[in-house]
Amino acid sequence: MQKSIKQQRCSGREFSVKEVSLIREVVGTCGGISRRELAFTVCELLAWKRPNGGLKALECKDLLERLENKGILELPEKRHQRSIRSGKIVTAVANRQPYSTLTGSVETFTPLEVRRVQTREQRLLFKDLVSQYHYLGYAIPFGARVQYLIYVNQPERELVGCVQFSSPAWRMKARDQWIGWDDGRRQAALQQVVNNSRFLVLARIRNLATKILSCILRRLGPDWERQYGVAPLLVETLVDRQRFHGGCYRAANWIKLGETSGRGRMDRTHQRHGARVKTVLVYPLVKNAARRLRDGR
Repeated sequence: MQKSIKQQRCSGREFSVKEVSLIREVVGTCGGISRRELAFTVCELLAWKRPNGGLKALECKDLLERLENKGILELPEKRHQRSIRSGKIVTAVANRQPYSTLTGSVETFTPLEVRRVQTREQRLLFKDLVSQYHYLGYAIPFGARVQYLIYVNQPERELVGCVQFSSPAWRMKARDQWIGWDDGRRQAALQQVVNNSRFLVLARIRNLATKILSCILRRLGPDWERQYGVAPLLVETLVDRQRFHGGCYRAANWIKLGETSGRGRMDRTHQRHGARVKTVLVYPLVKNAARRLRDGR
């Protein structure tokens, strides 16, 4: 038996009881199509779009699954045509062998070559490397994303890093206090914040991580704006303090704001408080980033 409908919030948008009722009606009447197709259908119907006009299909799919979990609607069964390589989560592999044997100082290998991930081959390479060598493995980011592959070209061309940027955390106490915005401004301006959600260095070259960050941040703003129609003002990241001290970020002039509660974005019942405490760091891409996010000018 389906539960009564209530107002819902997802990715910064409020959905009225009437809109949720319409979503349930669409899901109930559009038989034979996939969850992905349903998400696109709902986005078009409700004009749920990014600033550049693209549909928020990933966020909508998440909303549909939340409504199903609450008993409000029933989605079609997930389709399993794709192989495990294309699954939502790729678990990290305990690969103890270094990917690259390059060593020395980063000055020996500069300039670095930064390639944005755009082709299918690049996406598979990025996923494979992050799943094998990053301690968190690979997960398809929630919402928007831009990914990069980093190469050196001497003594010969070799891949030495993977970097991913994605949608920001909806709430983060240290960041929100530093900006000083209220809930209304946060909702209006949050998409001008970008999260550095994966950073993988594949070679033991001194100061390589800091150099990668410096190179990437010069590219990020224009690339993100071309892709999503939003000019980012601030980049955030979370560093697991039990594993890393974040020295490469500090050397690249990132600002330490404090620590998270350790809950994670999916812990809505506060059962994991303090379980994975992380250091919050930010990097302003423009002057007066906090003021512009807070005041809108």
